[in-house]
Amino acid sequence: MSAEDTAGRAEDRAGAEDSARAEDAARAQDAAGAEEIEVRDPVSAPDADGVPRRTTRRFPLFTRDTARPEGGGRAAGGDAPAPARQWPVLLVLGLVGVGLLITALDVFRVGTLVIGGALLAGAVLRWLLPSVGMLAVRSRFTDIATYGVLGLVIVLLALMAQPDPLLKVPFLKDALHFTVDS
Repeated sequence: MSAEDTAGRAEDRAGAEDSARAEDAARAQDAAGAEEIEVRDPVSAPDADGVPRRTTRRFPLFTRDTARPEGGGRAAGGDAPAPARQWPVLLVLGLVGVGLLITALDVFRVGTLVIGGALLAGAVLRWLLPSVGMLAVRSRFTDIATYGVLGLVIVLLALMAQPDPLLKVPFLKDALHFTVDS
C-alpha cells in the first residue's frame, strides 16, 4: 500500500466526517427552528398532551398532528378487551358478513336486505352513540349521511330486484324503454 493510497483514504474519512458533522448541524438547526416557533394567539383548547393551544380558527403554519373524527374514541373503556372496545363497527361488519353469506347461499334478496340493514344500523349507531370507535370515519353528519344513503339504496335495489320485485316503480319501465333499443 503506497503513501498516496493511505493519504487518499484519510482524506475520504475526513470528508465523510465533515459531511456527517454538517448533517448533524443541519438537524440541530432544524430542531432549534422548530423550538423557536411560538404561539402568539390566545390559548384555550388543549391538544393531545393537555397543553393549551391557540383559539384562532386559522390553520397553523406547521401541522403537528391529526384530529380524530368526532365520536372516534373507544366505545368501551381501555380496560375492556379489544373486541369490546370496537363493538359498533364489529356489529356492522358482522351483519354485512352474514348478509354476504346469505347471498352466497343463493338467497339474494334477503342477503342484500341484511347488508342494507347493517349500513342503516351503522347510521343509527353513529347518530345515537357519543363514541363509536372505528365506525367514526369523518364528521358525524358525513358518516350518518354516507351510511344512511348507501344502506337505503341497497335496500331499495334489493326490493326492486327481478324476478318478482316487491317494490314496483311505475316510471322505471318507461325509462328503460327509452334507453334500450329493440
